[in-house]
Amino acid sequence: MKAIYILLLSWVCLCAPVAAQTETDTIDSFSHHMQHLQEVTVTGLTGSTRANHSPAPISVVAPRVLQETSSTNIIDAVAHQPGVSQITTGSGISKPVIRGLGYNRIVTVNDGIRQEGQQWGDEHGIEVDAQTVHSVEILKGPASLMYGSDAMAGVLVLHEQPVMPQGKMRAMVGGEYQTNNRMWDYTVDFAGNKGGVVWNWRWSQKDAGEYENKRDGKVWGSQFREQALTGMLGLNRSWGYSHLKFSTYHITPGLVEGERDEATGELAPSAAYQKIYHHKAVLDNSFIIGDGSLKAVVGYQQNRRKEYEENDELGLDFRLHTVNYDVHYVSTKDLWQWSAGISGMWQHSENLGEEFLIPSYRLFDIGAFASVTRNFKQWTLSGGLRFDHRHLHSYALMDDGEERFEDFSRNFKGLTGSLGVIYRITSQWNARLNLSHGFRAPNLSELGSNGEHEGTFRYEIGNHSLSPERSWQFDLGVDYSSSILSAQLSLFANHINNYIFLQRLDVKSDEFQYMSGDARLWGGELLVDLHPIEPLHFENTFSYVNAVQLHQPSGSRYLPFTPAPRWTSDLRYDIIRDGRVLNNTYVSLGMECYLRQGHVHTANATETETPSYTLFNLSAGTDVKWHGRKVASVFLNATNLFDRSYQSHLSRLKYADGPGICNMGRNIGIKVLIPILL
Repeated sequence: MKAIYILLLSWVCLCAPVAAQTETDTIDSFSHHMQHLQEVTVTGLTGSTRANHSPAPISVVAPRVLQETSSTNIIDAVAHQPGVSQITTGSGISKPVIRGLGYNRIVTVNDGIRQEGQQWGDEHGIEVDAQTVHSVEILKGPASLMYGSDAMAGVLVLHEQPVMPQGKMRAMVGGEYQTNNRMWDYTVDFAGNKGGVVWNWRWSQKDAGEYENKRDGKVWGSQFREQALTGMLGLNRSWGYSHLKFSTYHITPGLVEGERDEATGELAPSAAYQKIYHHKAVLDNSFIIGDGSLKAVVGYQQNRRKEYEENDELGLDFRLHTVNYDVHYVSTKDLWQWSAGISGMWQHSENLGEEFLIPSYRLFDIGAFASVTRNFKQWTLSGGLRFDHRHLHSYALMDDGEERFEDFSRNFKGLTGSLGVIYRITSQWNARLNLSHGFRAPNLSELGSNGEHEGTFRYEIGNHSLSPERSWQFDLGVDYSSSILSAQLSLFANHINNYIFLQRLDVKSDEFQYMSGDARLWGGELLVDLHPIEPLHFENTFSYVNAVQLHQPSGSRYLPFTPAPRWTSDLRYDIIRDGRVLNNTYVSLGMECYLRQGHVHTANATETETPSYTLFNLSAGTDVKWHGRKVASVFLNATNLFDRSYQSHLSRLKYADGPGICNMGRNIGIKVLIPILL
């Protein structure tokens, strides 16, 4: 227990403005890297607040940063933030990891509701069109009370484009090409506001081939195709707003099987692939009442996932229905802010295929929460509580005359909360302290799996007796900002009872079963950004997490899929700030150094060590003006500049047959965005 209180210095990214600002403010603001925390408005707790009033660690990825980043999906775009990582299966499938925790321990919020697909699976990504994401808010730890169970590790809030100003209309076309996997990506957007009638419609399409690297050549099965249509129609009035949003998303990713030719050792072509559809409709309302506003959101999602094998033979086929609801009131008066409400969801999952992994089930949960914040001259105090109840019923299934899944029901209850304080020491120094308690009910995969998980090289077995995970997390942070130096230190210690993980049953078997034990995680992030002159930024970050299972022998001591320590460095120079033709012109040289990860779960060969590796990246970009108006933005990115062969510790393909499969080699991307004001 003493080690819980050992705190490691590490690095975190200072945040930039998001949803509360207008589109012009965020897209055209070039000094997005080092905006002061007091200028950032965040919404991932229980209402809008300034980041310097939040004792919980929050970072924000600004719109300009997303535009400048070359990625294949939205999680890939934010996974380089300090404290954030990604579990990958090829180039098209990424799952977020925050401070060593992922899967159902992270809630992803899109269109105002939690995104519900098959997030329990390794090869199941986030079904969101990256082009619709205007900015990203990252909450680290279980301090958010809005989302209940599953928000134990944190929350990713994906913000859509802000509503256009009154009387304005805008169209946007954009495209990107990446050389390694020959990926084409284009998007068309049309938004406006006439008399308070607001709309935003977008079509996006992405087509990528197999990615390549020096050691494996083409990685067969890593190709994917993506299409998405999103829309919003609503009213903005003096009483508030009402917006109807919908989206339909379709991705067809291949499945990397990893088989090799016995004679040559080359990867063999893969015929397996998936078809994934995600449909969503959300009614988002906000009504101004008294000194605050009543937020009422209801949404329906349908996720359909089909997996095909050779000769287009259908294997797994899941259809998941989800209804989300959230009603809460936020009041701001003088120096007080409080929020209270209820939220939850109903789910029904069906098995429609010829093969089976998890049983069909129904789920209903409801939670009630309340929080309060009080600002003093130099102090900010905040705290809150939430109570959740979840009912889960799993249905029996007979397969070839044998019982594949049995009928069972479980009920889970949990109390969560947080208490924090911020002290503004001087105009340049801030200190923050937060204690939070998290709760997560086990999901159906952990409780009832019984089948081969295609694309993960595992046969998974559930465990009916699993208890909910419960955590206590302690956060400590210090911020400093001056004209030539900005820094932020964020430390955490997290103790989790009944931590659930997957362990191989035998070294010669592909069978894995869900187990549980007590876990301890500690570490943190630190950033130092030196800017001796205004155009020059030299930013360095370091992220570290140590994750162990208590009271276990050495082979089972470390938790699987713990990110390797990471040091990043970025040297950026702003060449032109406000020229006649070029604007916001920059060049940047970046480095990502991943240290050796020797803290691995070696029991029954569940996990292997990963050596250190360093990647270099080069990027440049500019806005182009004509007669004083921006007519285009152009960005160039070269990632893995020296074509290094490496395996990320969090890559699922690391465990393919033989030596495993390496990540993507050198990749050069060009992105062009063209705004059209109407």
